Amino acid sequence: MPAKGGITLHLAVIGGGVIGLTCALRAADAGWRVTVFDAGSSRRASDVAAGMLGSLGEGHPGEERLLELSSASVRAWPALIDRLGDPDVVVARDSLFVAVTAADAKYLQQLARFVWSADEAVAASLTEVSAAQIRSAESMLSGRLQGGFLARGEMAVDNRRLIGALRAASDAAGVVIVGAEVRDLAQVDADQILLSAGLDSSALWPGLPMYGAKGEILRLRRTRWSVAAPSHVIRGRIDNRNVYLVPRVDGVVVGATQYEALEPDDRIPQVAGVLDLLADACEIMPGLRTYELSEVGAGLRPATADGLPIIERVDDRVVVATGHGRNGILLAAYTAERVVELLKSGQ
Repeated sequence: MPAKGGITLHLAVIGGGVIGLTCALRAADAGWRVTVFDAGSSRRASDVAAGMLGSLGEGHPGEERLLELSSASVRAWPALIDRLGDPDVVVARDSLFVAVTAADAKYLQQLARFVWSADEAVAASLTEVSAAQIRSAESMLSGRLQGGFLARGEMAVDNRRLIGALRAASDAAGVVIVGAEVRDLAQVDADQILLSAGLDSSALWPGLPMYGAKGEILRLRRTRWSVAAPSHVIRGRIDNRNVYLVPRVDGVVVGATQYEALEPDDRIPQVAGVLDLLADACEIMPGLRTYELSEVGAGLRPATADGLPIIERVDDRVVVATGHGRNGILLAAYTAERVVELLKSGQ
């Protein structure tokens, strides 16, 4: 148990999103006395997310390190789900990558070839499937699909249920969650501080190399006249654009746009992004036209130039875990393990 002079060491976690809560729970399990300072849901990128836990989508040439981290985190997620004790957090167990045009199919094949050569574990879970096989697995998808890939074990979680499960498990582990915004780290009374406040981390530790990547996401609610939601995560490629459909108990999450925010705190959805998402989603799954548009959200993801998160010790009291971009939920399990290692180095 982390201790100094016989007293259990105190960790203050700044940020109540998925990264902060996952790290808080892992630190509490490692013996730390933990307090989380949560500025509220309006500041969280975690609330505007689909919750995909797949590394194949991060398998782009030039992003080998991100693929490596993603794969490690995917392998760690089942243990985290077991720790939460809420199996219903998981909304899909496998992913289907589908292409609408021949060019889109070629893109997915190039992606798969890169992953096959870069990561044996991910490659072993990846199988090419025909259009007929896709339709057999998900009959409500478009008849225009050219083919794609089945990624077994590439799960998805309900992001908001996940936050609730993390809070419940943290509370049971003795973590204290305080609804407050921290404005000055010098005023935080703790032996160690974990700064995991997403984009807001830059205000508390100036110079962190991040920028705000804005993204829209849609929630569609199924009606009694609607076709069923897919049982897989559907990651579509349509006319060189990406769109994904992630099942929920009451419908589907559709995402996601990504572009650099023009204003420092711009969380207002743009018509163009919403229009593209709806058009592409309905092209992949025509039956979505009968769903209700229940929510349009926009968030700011803390992004870095190289796409890699910032997980490092910045002084003898402060560890930073931020800059996860579009992969915060995916990388949460890995990040928690790495943070505990860094905390040990500061004891």
